[in-house]
Amino acid sequence: MSGPHVIRGAVSLPEAELTWRFSRSSGPGGQHVNTTDSQVELRFDLARTEALPPVWKERALERLSSRLVGGVVSVRSSEHRSQWRNRETALVRMAALLAEATAPPPKPRRPKKVPRGINERRLRNKKARGETKRGRSGGWD
Repeated sequence: MSGPHVIRGAVSLPEAELTWRFSRSSGPGGQHVNTTDSQVELRFDLARTEALPPVWKERALERLSSRLVGGVVSVRSSEHRSQWRNRETALVRMAALLAEATAPPPKPRRPKKVPRGINERRLRNKKARGETKRGRSGGWD
């Protein structure tokens, strides 16, 4: 592969903790598809890893809880005919998934008070629109 896949900052996916599984890919490919194991499944044991800081690990376990099977997160790739390219794609997906799952939560929204001038302008415009509409009715004998 092309070097360590960085999750964020100095933290990267450790090659020793990645488990690969290969199988025949479905879909088109002619005779080639029957002979090669080009589909790739990449598994990473999130519950037991020591590569992530404890805070990130806890955050990722919580956010990816629906995707975890026994504390393991898995990613599949089969869009390319080459196993090598599918491996690259799976690694990039796994790194992106973990980067998103370990990202700090967004800052809470602090509601602001609507300025009085804006509110008064809105009410003035509503009043003017109502007068315009009221002026259209009646007086047509």
